[in-house]
Amino acid sequence: MNSTIPAPGVAVLGCGTVGGATAQLLYSDEALIQERSGIPVRLKYIVDLDFSHARSLGLPESTFTSDLNAVLADPEVGIVVETVGGLTTAKDFFEKALKAGKHVVTANKALLAHHGPELMAVARENGTALSFEASCGGGIPVIRALTDGLLANRIDALYGILNGTCNFILTEMAEKGKQYEDALADAQADGLAEADPTLDVSGMDTAHKITIMASLAFGRRFDLESVPVEGIDTLDLMDVKFGAELGYVAKLLAVAERKSDGFSLRVRPAFISTEHPLAWIRGPFNAASIYGHRVGHTMYYGRGAGGSPTASAVAADIISAAHGIDGTRFHTLGLYQDRNKPEKQLPAGAITGRYYIRAMVFDRPGVLGTISSILGNHNISISSFLQKEPPEAGDGGRSLPIVITTHKTREEDLNGALEEVNKLEIVDGSCTMINIVDERPENLS
Repeated sequence: MNSTIPAPGVAVLGCGTVGGATAQLLYSDEALIQERSGIPVRLKYIVDLDFSHARSLGLPESTFTSDLNAVLADPEVGIVVETVGGLTTAKDFFEKALKAGKHVVTANKALLAHHGPELMAVARENGTALSFEASCGGGIPVIRALTDGLLANRIDALYGILNGTCNFILTEMAEKGKQYEDALADAQADGLAEADPTLDVSGMDTAHKITIMASLAFGRRFDLESVPVEGIDTLDLMDVKFGAELGYVAKLLAVAERKSDGFSLRVRPAFISTEHPLAWIRGPFNAASIYGHRVGHTMYYGRGAGGSPTASAVAADIISAAHGIDGTRFHTLGLYQDRNKPEKQLPAGAITGRYYIRAMVFDRPGVLGTISSILGNHNISISSFLQKEPPEAGDGGRSLPIVITTHKTREEDLNGALEEVNKLEIVDGSCTMINIVDERPENLS
């Protein structure tokens, strides 16, 4: 274990949005950081091949270099910040820095979700450590909460809105009635979505984050590939509106729960009551609800992306590393993935809950009775029913939406029922199914 405090010199690898904001924060706020932390943390290097963005931020040319090996050989550099992103080059830089005895700070959730245990093992073998507050929730200190403030708790569940792009899009759809494509275009125009938004809207970015958070919350190792993931890119505005009529808000929800027979991790659109605390999270903001057996429900809210908020989280890790706190935590706590064996992850079919179902059906006698009968045969009880007939319909030739909500049921049973419903001649296309997530009761010991 490396118990010494790392040298306060910092090297930032990559000067894009997050790297540039981090370098700018360290350079501009050096005096403030020293005043508040008591340690003179200093930006010594910016490592990149193109420094146009760094120059636009007014960062000192004396910090610019493309020679990573020279940076890693400098004994005054104790902390390396990886903001390159991706899985290949970043992983190579990561390993080189750790093997050179440097503490590594990163916001790279994809790298940690795919290769976290491997990289943590490299850090441990070399007496170094890694910190990743900025990987989940941008500027929200949720990693710090899991590895510090909530340590006395058995964590039972995590619920999170962890992608600002998706939350912005869903807010636009719910509040302004915009179609998904139009809301996405607005997000791109405002700089809240990439030109290729697939990683965000598919749910994979959120899956990376919940995999990391769940591993720390439960002290287990989870397989990203075993997390059921659905995005918002197929969500229909019709369902958002019907959900609102029923008193629900659509959110891309990340869930991790401790169950008696394993752990359930999932990412997908869900309906939550307008009274649920997470329903109040609008626009590009993020939030995480964490339930502990002693503390009960705690909630963390803030900006989940963007250069400045993310740089704030990166800087917090730098300061903590310079104090020696993160190194001690990394080498002491048993929560990290490399110290735990793979855990049993339950399939989506094992989930028990309430559900929203929309079927497009032809306006013929006995439609509801037929569908109700199939649901009943699969032990699914109907809670409510809603049908609105468009003005131009009524001749039996056009399909009309019917909406059903269920009482608690096993998702596997519902999937089986909907397979039968989808085969009916009276049903046009496939049914839409959305989980209704109720506010979790506190389970205080």
